[in-house]
Amino acid sequence: MDLYTINIIKNNPNLYNYLREDSSWYKELNRNRNAIRDLEVAMKEKYKLTPSDKIEKLKRDINLISTIIDVIN
Repeated sequence: MDLYTINIIKNNPNLYNYLREDSSWYKELNRNRNAIRDLEVAMKEKYKLTPSDKIEKLKRDINLISTIIDVIN
């Protein structure tokens, strides 16, 4: 792995933890420097950090607040 890739991984705790959980990415990163983008996509899907996941979480939170307000009234 080159220093650029190592620096990206060390500066992002989520990437670092995901790489420790799924060590098969080490081989891919050693062979292909551009695989860091694929690693980031896989990490975001695993930890539910994609925009669609954030929207779903917001919808659930709004529904929860709505339900609480309905119960109070």
